[in-house]
Amino acid sequence: MFRKILIANRAEIACRVAATARRLGIRTVAVYSDADANARHVQVCDEAVAIGPGPARQSYLRGDTIIAAALATGAEAIHPGYGFLSENADFAQACADAGLVFIGPPPSAIRAMGLKSQAKQLMERAGVPLVPGYHGVDQDPELLAREAARIGFPVLIKASAGGGGKGMRVVEQATEFAAALASCQREAQASFGDAAVLIERYVTRPRHIEIQVFADAHGHCVHLFERDCSVQRRHQKVLEEAPAPGLSAERRAEMGAAAIAAATAVGYVGAGTVEFIAEPTPDGDLRFFFMEMNTRLQVEHPVTEAVTGLDLVEWQLRVASNEPLPLAQSELTLSGHAIEARICAENVDAGFLPATGSLDHVRWPNHTAFAVQRELPRVDTGFGAGDTISPFYDSMIAKLIVWGKDRAHALARLDAALTATHLVGVHTNVAFLRRVVGSRSFAVADLDTALIERERANLFAQPALPSEIVIAAVVAHQLLLEQEQIASASAPGPFSDPWSRPSGWRLQGPAERSYEFKIDGLHHAVSLRAPTQWRSGSANSPWLAGCVLATAGGSFEVQWWKRPDGGIDLAIGSSRQALHVYADGEKFVVLSPSGSGIAELLPLWVPTVGAGDAGKGLTAPMPGKLLAYLVQPGTAVQSGQALAVMEAMKMEHTVHAPRAGVVEAYCFAVGDQVAEGAELLRLVNA
Repeated sequence: MFRKILIANRAEIACRVAATARRLGIRTVAVYSDADANARHVQVCDEAVAIGPGPARQSYLRGDTIIAAALATGAEAIHPGYGFLSENADFAQACADAGLVFIGPPPSAIRAMGLKSQAKQLMERAGVPLVPGYHGVDQDPELLAREAARIGFPVLIKASAGGGGKGMRVVEQATEFAAALASCQREAQASFGDAAVLIERYVTRPRHIEIQVFADAHGHCVHLFERDCSVQRRHQKVLEEAPAPGLSAERRAEMGAAAIAAATAVGYVGAGTVEFIAEPTPDGDLRFFFMEMNTRLQVEHPVTEAVTGLDLVEWQLRVASNEPLPLAQSELTLSGHAIEARICAENVDAGFLPATGSLDHVRWPNHTAFAVQRELPRVDTGFGAGDTISPFYDSMIAKLIVWGKDRAHALARLDAALTATHLVGVHTNVAFLRRVVGSRSFAVADLDTALIERERANLFAQPALPSEIVIAAVVAHQLLLEQEQIASASAPGPFSDPWSRPSGWRLQGPAERSYEFKIDGLHHAVSLRAPTQWRSGSANSPWLAGCVLATAGGSFEVQWWKRPDGGIDLAIGSSRQALHVYADGEKFVVLSPSGSGIAELLPLWVPTVGAGDAGKGLTAPMPGKLLAYLVQPGTAVQSGQALAVMEAMKMEHTVHAPRAGVVEAYCFAVGDQVAEGAELLRLVNA
């Protein structure tokens, strides 16, 4: 076994590899960009080496710099994680040339599977079923358009060297093909350095089922069963589960045998995933086709670990150390059901645009991390409170994994774990994940890659807490905080004398306080009246029993209790619910199992102002790189027309006109990095 390895990655996967290495007594070396100088993966490793500026091409994709760091620190091997250099055959070869072990497959296997077109041809010779399509080397746009017409629309354009949903577009009709092809090629070139694409028949109700394979250098190859990764947005996975619901033992064995055949055909060694597209047949069975092979560990590997009880990173390290596989196929068993939710920094309501910023508050359910412990949720993350989500890298914050004795049990545990997950400071998809898990289609395992679109009416109608609940929760939070400050005031300070204490005491009449809030752009003037001075309540005694909260919409009696977990139990009339309130300056985020709300506490002496006439140009919906303008200055445009293309977190995003008008001028040059909200171009009235 190795004594020291370098982990050529960042965030969650770097922490994941380090955890297993530590358990096995292997020392670890982290690498980090300037943007990650204080990142968690740097802190959990034994050593760390700076490798360059924030952009990945200047740091995590610099194979020469990473190899030099490994040699300088005495590492014997490099674990690439996933993404970055994990499927780069030249990097794997450079490691070998430098006398380092690449903890992954041989360069020949990466090359064979790295170009999807060549891989399809290889799989066809190996007898693995394929989707009808074009996998040739001729990339002439007119030829590709003719091939798409031959295959029949809808078709799927895919980057030949790609993965992770990048460089992939569904084209419904011939008139859309040229623009979709150009966009795919740009994204493929930017992400993989290769603009080549392939075209396939688009399976209209596909399930994405993949098989985890493992091979050693002694001629042994096994599969560790399957994962269903059908729930996707923008061709990227959202929820993954194992085993695949409704898959018969016979079909599982058939797909497993096909995956082993695929791995054996390229002389595979290490962890890999053979991905299949499956479609239902008239008799209720599934027909499957080879899609691609990922020659690395997958993001979703923890669900396989949960149902098999195995540590796949340990298997990687043992195989890379030239040990045989720990178990034979006959010794591998499935137990229960596991589901993984990818928690990402993204604005769901804005089309899943990536989000950046600081994680001001982080609260997870009681959990384990980076290891199988079936009775607790597992949270694999490389971030904590106060960390920054950078625009340079992928948007994933964490993976939340649950295990249950069956799928229904796992679903219930996942919903409970997501409910207890509070991330404040950036947009996240946590609430959206809860709605997907609770949707009818997911609950009954009616799975395909269009599930999110099919359930759109339910998934994108995010429930908002009523304004009176948000207001009452924020007032309760503020008064509880004041009481704690009063109770702890043992030295001179703002609450050290009775005249300065905000206790609400009055010589005559009820205690009364006034507030003004801004919620969803609307102002709320609020008064709170209580029959006595503000007082603390015990576990069984409420705060301010009999107090009245008055707004423009009416008055209602409220009372609240402080919860042991730091939250608030709020009662309005006969309704009572658990809430958590998180403050960021004068902005308050209120979270509950039934929804969320945001309120801004306004100073009482500041007059209300209108929204003004701002925001009439085209603004950047997220921070990123400006790739292209699609219109020239002087052009008249319509509302919703595509005007510019940006790249953020390795994905392209088209920005559309907010209104009709005439393009007056560009505000940035193509290639510039722009901030969220920056005006990209100016629009004037036609």
